[in-house]
Amino acid sequence: VQLVESGGGAVQAGGSLRLSCVASGFSFDDHVVGWFHQAPGQAREVMSQINLSDGTAYHIGTVEGRFTISSDAARTTVFLQMDSLKPEDTGVYYCAAVPASLYDHHVVFPLVRHEFSYWGQGTQVNVSS
Repeated sequence: VQLVESGGGAVQAGGSLRLSCVASGFSFDDHVVGWFHQAPGQAREVMSQINLSDGTAYHIGTVEGRFTISSDAARTTVFLQMDSLKPEDTGVYYCAAVPASLYDHHVVFPLVRHEFSYWGQGTQVNVSS
């Protein structure tokens, strides 16, 4: 089981990036997948999550309307579309996954960091002003 993130990079404020999280060795079908953000010197925090067993999604208030989480039809890749980026969005973005069956598929967002079973290595995003 492996998660691999990509799509990070450097962008000016107001720009966009699309991050990808690819599942290797399994499908995201029937999983909750989350994106977390870790700013320099800060704790890792929840950004967006999606329950692929029922399609529901969650975004933290600071990114709602700017970030969109989605998956491909094969449920092997989860995307985080990030628009209207701000300098405070700078940091490392991690994807994580946990089987929705652990919650009898009744997921109450947001799931916290320790609830996720699998993690990627992270991808760096730098937003300049």
